[in-house]
Amino acid sequence: MKIDQLHDWNLSPKAAIALQRELAPLLIDNSPLALETIETVAGVDVSVRGKLSRAAAVLMRYPELETVEIVRAERATDFPYIPGLLAFREGPVVLDALRQLRRAPDVFIFDGMGQMHPRKMGIAAHLGLWLRLPTIGCGKRRYIGEYSEPAEAKGSRSRLNYRGEPIGVVLRARAKVKPIYVSVGHLADLDSAVQLVLMATTRYRLPEPVRAAHKAAKLAPAP
Repeated sequence: MKIDQLHDWNLSPKAAIALQRELAPLLIDNSPLALETIETVAGVDVSVRGKLSRAAAVLMRYPELETVEIVRAERATDFPYIPGLLAFREGPVVLDALRQLRRAPDVFIFDGMGQMHPRKMGIAAHLGLWLRLPTIGCGKRRYIGEYSEPAEAKGSRSRLNYRGEPIGVVLRARAKVKPIYVSVGHLADLDSAVQLVLMATTRYRLPEPVRAAHKAAKLAPAP
C-alpha cells in the first residue's frame, strides 16, 4: 500500500500540538460510508512494551469477516507517552505496517480515538489524513467528554459531548457488557461509522478486525 509523506514525526510535544491544530480543519466527518459497497475492512492496533512498539493490521473481507492478510512492524518507542499525542508515539510504526498491505482496505477501524479528542486529532483521525481513506476510532475507555450511560441492549447508544459539541457515540456493542467509544476519524460520518462497527462485532465487545489486530500486535514480555 502506497502512503505519501504528510509531515515529519520528529517534533517536540509543543510542536506536535501545534501541528494537530493545523491539521484538524482538513478532517472530513460528514461523508456517509456506502456500507453496501464495502468489501474489505482493516483493524489496526499497537502494542508497546518498554522501548519497543509493534503495530499490526488485519485485513478482512466484509461482511464475512474472514482474514485476508496480516501485517506487522516493529520500531523503537521514541516519543514519550503524553495524553493527546498518541499518534506521535504510535503513528510511525502503524504506517510501517500499513505500507506492507498488498491492497488498501475500504475502511480502517483503529483501536483508539478518532475525533473524540481535545483537538479532534486522535490516531484514527490523524492517520486518516495520511491514508486518504475512511477511518474510524473505536476505543475501550473514555478519554474526554460527558455522556449518559446507554441502555443494556446491544446497539444502544448515547452521544458523547465535549464542550457542548457531539464528538462521538458511546455504543453497547454487546448486551450487558461495557460500552465502547466510537468516533469518526476521516472521510466518514458518525451514523455510518457506528453501523459498521456494530456489523463487524460478533460475540465480543470489540469489532472482529480490531480484536484480530490486537492479538497480532501483542508483544511477549521481556526476558
